[in-house]
Parts: sequence; C-alpha cells; structure tokens
Amino acid sequence: MMPVIRNPGRVAGVWYLLLVFIGPLRLIYIPTTLFVPHNPAVTVTNIAAHESLFRFAMAADLVGAVVLVCMGMAFYRLFENVDRHLAVLVVIFGGVMPALLYLVNSVSDAAALMIVRGADFMSVFDKPQRDALAVMFLELHDHQTTAAEILWGVWLFPLGTLVYRSGFLPRFLGIWLIVNGVTYVIMSLTGVLAPPYQDLVGKYGQPALMGELALVLWLLIKGAQPPWWSEPDARSSHA
Repeated sequence: MMPVIRNPGRVAGVWYLLLVFIGPLRLIYIPTTLFVPHNPAVTVTNIAAHESLFRFAMAADLVGAVVLVCMGMAFYRLFENVDRHLAVLVVIFGGVMPALLYLVNSVSDAAALMIVRGADFMSVFDKPQRDALAVMFLELHDHQTTAAEILWGVWLFPLGTLVYRSGFLPRFLGIWLIVNGVTYVIMSLTGVLAPPYQDLVGKYGQPALMGELALVLWLLIKGAQPPWWSEPDARSSHA
C-alpha cells in the first residue's frame, strides 16, 4: 500500500473520515444525551451539569468547519483534471458554505450556553423564560442544520458526476452519491415544508445515505490515483 500522501484519493478519504467522526457528536450524541423534548427546564439542567461536554461539541463544530474546507480542497486536487468547474463547485458547496454554517451553529450554542450559565444581563427574565430562550437557540441550531442539509445534498451532485466520469473510481459510486444527494435535498425541503415528516424521509432514505460512507471506505481501502498523478513521479524516477 502506497503512503497516504502519495495517493490523493486516500488524502481525501482521511479528511472525510475525520468529518464522519466529528459530525455525530453534536448532531446525534449531544441531543440524545442532554436534550429532553418539550422540557426546557430539564434540558437546561442537563447542559449546566455537563457544560464541558457541551463545550466540547461546540469545539467539534469549529474543527469540523476547518476539516470541511480541507476535505473540499483534497477533492479538488483529486478531480481538477476531470472537470475543474465541477471540482470548484465541490469546494464551494461541500467545503466553504457548510463550514460557515458550522461556525454559525457554534455561535448559536454559545448563546444557549450563555443563558444557561445565567449571564448578569439575563436577570431581567425569570427562570422559565431563560430556559425557553436557551431552548430557542438550540432549536435554531436544528433549523440551521436543516438548512445545511440542502448543501450536504447539492455538493454530491458535482462530486458524483466527477466520480462517474473520472475513470479511476467505480461508476456505481458516482450514481450512489447523486442519489444520496437527492435524498438530502428532499430531507432539507421536507424539514422546511413538512417538518413532521422529515425523520420519516431520513429513515426510509438510509440506504441512499450510505453512498458517502461507501466512498469513504473505497478511498481509504483502495485509494484513488488519477493516471496523470503518477506521471511526474515516473519521469523523476527515470531522470
């Protein structure tokens, strides 16, 4: 197996894997561990009792923003000679724009934590009001995530097309990624237009949502090295 740094596919796969590990902390673990639906008082009490964990999740969002940009650039490096315009769209929709939403989400959590900790200027509100305000910012975080889902989907359209056209990755992965992207877009629009059905769409869309994981595993195990990538090495080895 060639070193990761010599294989641009594995570089992209490593960045992608980091995101897989970082993302679920705030998206899944924190809500299921600390948040109690329809009970702001208990939710706020849980956050106050596990402030370090909540802060760690905020930090994970910040790190995730950086990882997203690095991952986008790794994919650009991998696919720029397939279609540079599509590779740029991967960086914008899959790197820069969702990274900005990660940063905004961290600020929303910071606002909720400020209320939970009882900042002096919040003394004009009574306890139930402060609890409600804290939960409002947590709900805002969820709405921002719903908005981000459309980017999670849209970036997979150019990426799937690049994979399909590349010639050095299986075409079925490209098709799977595009279906994965369509599922995310439907989930995002459902979250805006018909929120009660968003979880149902996510549940039935799970097979499609495995497309990204399939790509990550392929890149990490098999790698991806464009034909032109090895040419400079070949020339230098004969110099």
